[in-house]
Amino acid sequence: MGEQKRKQDSKSNLIFGKKNYKFMFIGLGFIALGFILMSGGGSDDPNVFNLEIFNFRRIRLAPTLVLIGFGIQIYAILLNPDKNKSK
Repeated sequence: MGEQKRKQDSKSNLIFGKKNYKFMFIGLGFIALGFILMSGGGSDDPNVFNLEIFNFRRIRLAPTLVLIGFGIQIYAILLNPDKNKSK
């Protein structure tokens, strides 16, 4: 009997809440989008240098999206899902 109670308690006790996971997936989307925007810009011919690698999208926008995504991930981890339940 004690073992069944322990199993039920462990199944219902998750580390993060629904809100945490939502923010984690949003942050993961920002990070993935940043890395997708960073890709490309290479040249087919190794003897020719392509200046396309230095455009705004790869130098400013993509790294900013990745950093915003990491910030959202940190927020999602530190967010307390039981904040409203404790009062």
